[in-house]
Amino acid sequence: MLHSLTVSNIVLIEQLTLQFPPGLTVLTGETGAGKSILLDALGLALGSRADFGLIRQGHEQAHVSASFALPATHPAWQLVEDAGIMPEDEMILRRRLKNDGKSTASINDIAVSIGLLRQVGDLLVEIQGQFEGRGLLDVSTHMALLDRAAAHRQLLAQTKQGWQQWHAASQALDEARAALDQAKAEEDWLRDAVDALDRLAPETGEEDALTNKRTLLANVTKIGESLALAEEAVFGDDGAQASLGQALAALEKAAPLAGGQLDQALDALIRADAELGEASSAIHSAANTLEADPNELHQLDDRLHELRQQARKHGCSTDELPLIHQTLADRLAAIEDSSGALGSLGEIAQKWQDYYIDMAGQLETSRKQAATKLDKAVRAELPPLKLEGAQFTTVVSPLAKAQWGPRGTTVVRFEASTNQGMKAGPIDQIASGGELARFLLALKVCLEESSHPRSLIFDEVDSGVGGAVAAAVGQRLCRLGATTQTLVITHSPQVAARASQHLRIAKTTTNSGVVSVTVALSDAERTEEIARMLAGETVTDEARAAAAALIGG
Repeated sequence: MLHSLTVSNIVLIEQLTLQFPPGLTVLTGETGAGKSILLDALGLALGSRADFGLIRQGHEQAHVSASFALPATHPAWQLVEDAGIMPEDEMILRRRLKNDGKSTASINDIAVSIGLLRQVGDLLVEIQGQFEGRGLLDVSTHMALLDRAAAHRQLLAQTKQGWQQWHAASQALDEARAALDQAKAEEDWLRDAVDALDRLAPETGEEDALTNKRTLLANVTKIGESLALAEEAVFGDDGAQASLGQALAALEKAAPLAGGQLDQALDALIRADAELGEASSAIHSAANTLEADPNELHQLDDRLHELRQQARKHGCSTDELPLIHQTLADRLAAIEDSSGALGSLGEIAQKWQDYYIDMAGQLETSRKQAATKLDKAVRAELPPLKLEGAQFTTVVSPLAKAQWGPRGTTVVRFEASTNQGMKAGPIDQIASGGELARFLLALKVCLEESSHPRSLIFDEVDSGVGGAVAAAVGQRLCRLGATTQTLVITHSPQVAARASQHLRIAKTTTNSGVVSVTVALSDAERTEEIARMLAGETVTDEARAAAAALIGG
């Protein structure tokens, strides 16, 4: 709900703050007093195209802010979430124009684009009348209005789900086909690579093991010579083992005589003798395995060469070759198994396509049924609004497949003829501003409002009508105001008499020039204003009595 509007330096408006309660608010005043300027100012806050000619003469900038009281669940909060704007008690839309041609916008003091400001504004306020591309002039709203009349929220959700799932499945299928095409283009290379690695059968850590073994085989002679020297030094006639034996024999004779003092030394010599025995076995074992085999050395060199060559080919280390081998083998297997995988993805895409087409078909049927009921209801409302010769038709047309979307396979457009016998055409091209406003008024009183209704603004909905027709307009606006905040710019006393709040706009002269002033009227002032609207410049007692009768009627 629109809570307040603040305007600074917009044409005739120098400084103005207005409060808006729920219900029906009317704005009246003489022609040229500034009623349309007020609408232009509000339009700026709602994201309309900047008109820098609106900046009051002699000032460098103009400013407008509109404050809305919204529940935390209102879709406008969801729309601005990505901009870092979190739900609060109110949402404040601000717009600033500078005479250097620059325009800025913000929501709750966070800078936003004009496009986002307009999107938010369209969720908060619906303006009908002489206004750029909004209300019934915006064809994109026609489907939303019909869907509201049909109240088929579940069908809309199911159709959207079908569309999203169908396109997600189709995208997965396209990606799988693209991957298969790419894989097939390199299938021959894959087969050669996998065959080569199959034959090689690389193992992790193999290069280090082969390198160590090659070093061993290449140095058999040197190792043998070292083993012989070691054996001679330890086990020769004058070697360590002979000396150790002599020492052990000497201690064995002396130990019984030393009262245990040599037992530790004797134990150590015994252990040393055992260790020398183990060393002897190890030296003999190593010597027995040393065989200089030129063929084995050649084979080791060949395998190391092949391992390193494959590693260079695949841009990896030799330890990574087993993983590369498995990856390439999996890719090759995927090509061979692709027909089954593609078939499965195709079945999923087809299932969601069929589901979407089914839901969209049901949605189309529901829309056509709702269109018939809506047309009948709107036509019944037209005669009291001085549109007795008019026709209203909701056209539900199929879209080309390339234009299908989450809202279905049809497009909705309101068509009208304003005189009997006239061929119907698009409502935004056939009807005048006042007629458009009355068509919308008829629509609104026929529709069940959503859980988050927008504030409604009618610009001279009673243009060109009076008497009983104006009274009918007032009655319907009063009905709307009971459930939806409604603002009306009017010249009709019958409409003004139905308001729960009455604002009067007038021009006055101040030290800074001519300004437009808007004031909220008391009950007495309201009676006087409606009497002026009835009688003109000279307000008579009869006019006052008629005004009181209208208000009390």
